[in-house]
Amino acid sequence: MEIPVWFEITSMVVLTIILIGDLLLIRLRPHIPSTKESTLWVVFYVALALLFAVLLGNVGGWQNAGDFITGWALEYSLSVDNLFVFVLIMAQFAVPRRLQQQVLMVGIIIALILRGLFILVGVAIIENFSPIFYVFGAFLVYTAIRQAMPEGDHDDEVKRENFIVRVLRRRIDISETYDGSKIRTTVDGTRMWTPMVIVFITIGVTDLIFAIDSIPAIFEITTNGFLVFAANIFALMGLRQLYFLLGDLLDRLRYLHYGIAVILGFIGIKLILHALHVNELPFINGGQHVEWVPDIDNMVSLGVILVSMTVATVASLVASSREKRAEKRKAPVGE
Repeated sequence: MEIPVWFEITSMVVLTIILIGDLLLIRLRPHIPSTKESTLWVVFYVALALLFAVLLGNVGGWQNAGDFITGWALEYSLSVDNLFVFVLIMAQFAVPRRLQQQVLMVGIIIALILRGLFILVGVAIIENFSPIFYVFGAFLVYTAIRQAMPEGDHDDEVKRENFIVRVLRRRIDISETYDGSKIRTTVDGTRMWTPMVIVFITIGVTDLIFAIDSIPAIFEITTNGFLVFAANIFALMGLRQLYFLLGDLLDRLRYLHYGIAVILGFIGIKLILHALHVNELPFINGGQHVEWVPDIDNMVSLGVILVSMTVATVASLVASSREKRAEKRKAPVGE
């Protein structure tokens, strides 16, 4: 069932208005959100995504709604890994805590624009070159293996950020200190950029780097550009609040990378199987489709995503709790 054009346009307009309203709210009232506030916002954006799925199901078919839910869950799960790097970026640039909401929001908007362009290119490639699924699948399996052995991965991200900083500082004048949330300031009578502009760009570009993993993955769920972009919007919209909600809990999620590795590996294999289904390469099965290859339903994908993230999270929290109890038992009496 086709998704009506009016629904696609209306959805994008409404989501744009929500993003702008969210940005203005942060701009007018910069503050450190409480746990309660962050929780309410996360619940709001999750509820908004589920409401969107229900509306989509009624006007565009429940198959599309199911694909959106699976794609959104996939993007949301993979985007959690971004939070670890966001913490490093905030620390590296010493961003004041009360300004971090605005930094994340602007960075996310930049990321959405870049992801939109990425998705357009991806859709065009898929429509004209189906063997790209082999490439996507192999890349995701490789990424899954790296994710399962992540030593230094986040350090690599910091190195990329340092490279970005060096390039920017060579091109433009940047002050040494922040001036509130301003990106332009005056120092000794000279107009300069503040470090805030570097942080905005670094957050946006870093998220795009993560999109290199997640965008190919969601194309296995659906090749509908609207659904892919909508899933990315809803995943990123709730990311800022999740950053403040999890807070110090991120340090305790030691096994999260294993859950993400399982998801990426599963989707990568699923992409390769899909590539075999639509095979056009002459050196594989004589250029014919491989019919005997199993076709894995998207609901199975959704189950793998949810179970992987749940097991990784619970295992992390249990291990952290055991360590704390062990430290208490070892601590001398009276401390």
